[in-house]
Amino acid sequence: MKPIYQLIYWGYRATSGGWYWASRRFTLAGLCVAGGFIVAGAVGSDIENTVIYQAFALLLALLLQAFACSFFFRARFSATRSLPRFGTAGLPLQYSLRVKNLTAKTQAGLTLLEEVADPRPKFPEWLAFQMAESRRVRPFRVTQRRRKNPFRLATVKEMEMPPMPPNGETEVRVEVLPMRRGVLHFTGVTLARPDPLGLFRSFVKISAPQTALILPKRYPIPTIALPGALRYQEGGVALAANVGRSEEFVSLREYRHGDPMRHIHWRSWAKVGKPIVKEFEDEFFVRHALVLDTFDEEPNSEILEEAVSVAASFACTILTQESLLDLLFVGNQSYCFTAGRGLAHAEQMLEILASVKNCADKKFETLEHLVISHISAVSGCICVLQRWDEARKSFVKKLRALNIPLLVLVVVGAGEKKPDAGPMRDEPENFRVLEIGRIAEELAKLQ
Repeated sequence: MKPIYQLIYWGYRATSGGWYWASRRFTLAGLCVAGGFIVAGAVGSDIENTVIYQAFALLLALLLQAFACSFFFRARFSATRSLPRFGTAGLPLQYSLRVKNLTAKTQAGLTLLEEVADPRPKFPEWLAFQMAESRRVRPFRVTQRRRKNPFRLATVKEMEMPPMPPNGETEVRVEVLPMRRGVLHFTGVTLARPDPLGLFRSFVKISAPQTALILPKRYPIPTIALPGALRYQEGGVALAANVGRSEEFVSLREYRHGDPMRHIHWRSWAKVGKPIVKEFEDEFFVRHALVLDTFDEEPNSEILEEAVSVAASFACTILTQESLLDLLFVGNQSYCFTAGRGLAHAEQMLEILASVKNCADKKFETLEHLVISHISAVSGCICVLQRWDEARKSFVKKLRALNIPLLVLVVVGAGEKKPDAGPMRDEPENFRVLEIGRIAEELAKLQ
């Protein structure tokens, strides 16, 4: 079976590469001429009973002339981008690009095209996606919406260049639409000029490697009362130095055996002649756990991407409040990242979420152990899950047994039947099913 998939894969690479080359090299008129040439060649082979072969010969002559003219474009240019550090999946990324004409001749009629890294996956990733697609259950009662290409990195908008004088420089605004979160690699810039017939374009490529981090898509979330309240962070003096109240000065007092040396107030000691120490409040603050379910065999699962977007939406919302946020998930290992009140900012949390990958070689119990071992430090827990099976129900039941306030969000595919609340049945307001295509609508209902 694997050799068959390999043949299909190489066919996919060949056809996608050929179409990419043709769609960039040919103008719209050129594509029409090329299509007519192919049709004429297919139906005009019988030269005794049809005259279509004459159209075939004419179209062939036009294409050969257009190809020949493409070899005479030998201009030189340089290009410099002013690329922002971050973009957001699904939102246009706009930036300026300066192009300099390095020749002594005016260059006109040019089109600028950005070059991004080849989005076609390696064979193992492509095969994993195909196998996941073959296992996918599609209900007949629902018209399936067409799924976007999961490997497409971005769509690039062509920009018409104004005439550039000899050794002149021009600045243009470029727009790229990122389709996926992660690192977007730019490899260079291409300047294209059509032949005199306007059928085929000549290219001058400029090497300009650069990257931008594409953050996950976010949904607006209303102001909600998140679960949990102030909690004492035992042993958190070092942490509270940045995020809690323990560094807020309360009073001075005499030294007692066991007081840390770093709390000694040296000026007061020098003044009264005996050790004086600073006293602080205990470190109480709200701390939430944001649990992200990454367990999926498919590398580019649509449900995983939406789960990451939901987690990113909550991260941005919570970190604008006076609280801490612990992001917990499992990748090649277990991770726990803390942000808020001086430790890190929403931007840093989004950078982490932009790089989250699926976990296919571990069981869900790995995440359960991570959360249970960490749960004593948090005030409440927000769980973003990819399915609602027995393992996840058992996980939620254990958290409820520990009296941890919960908000459970389950992402499901479009048209899938909404699952029963299970262990969250007695708190329906804290259990939400987010259907792909209606996630923004469901999140807007949160209270």
